[in-house]
Amino acid sequence: MDYISSLRKYIGTQPIIMCGANVIIINEENEILLHHRTDRDWWGLPGGAMELGESMEETARREVLEEINIECLELELFNVYSGEQLYYKYPDGNEVYNVTVTYLCKSYKGEIKVEKSEGRDAKFYKIDDIPKNISEPVLPIISEYIKKSQNGILKTIL
Repeated sequence: MDYISSLRKYIGTQPIIMCGANVIIINEENEILLHHRTDRDWWGLPGGAMELGESMEETARREVLEEINIECLELELFNVYSGEQLYYKYPDGNEVYNVTVTYLCKSYKGEIKVEKSEGRDAKFYKIDDIPKNISEPVLPIISEYIKKSQNGILKTIL
């Protein structure tokens, strides 16, 4: 987060709009990959903030590779999220209103290797076994994914 860090030098912890991307990675068993964060005891999706000059797809691919060592081969737009429910206050006091572009990925390569500065673990979960401690800004995204997958809507997308 070099860009965001540089902004924080001038504005401190006050709220900013932060654009970023995350990825719902799905394996052959239709399990979803979740990433266990280091800053809180929360599970979420691999992803993060956009850097200057990046496209959203580039952001998504870079963040997944940095966080869990997985290369996304194909990305498909799932949805764009913003608004009050994506407000977040980090443990260090920094406040953000996230604008998050979420992608689906079933085509990827590499073996999961978690970057320890960003996460504790990453693994695939069956929809029925997803942990309860989901990151607040990611909760609406995962909730929508579960709803669509249970209603059969995703079968036409994937």
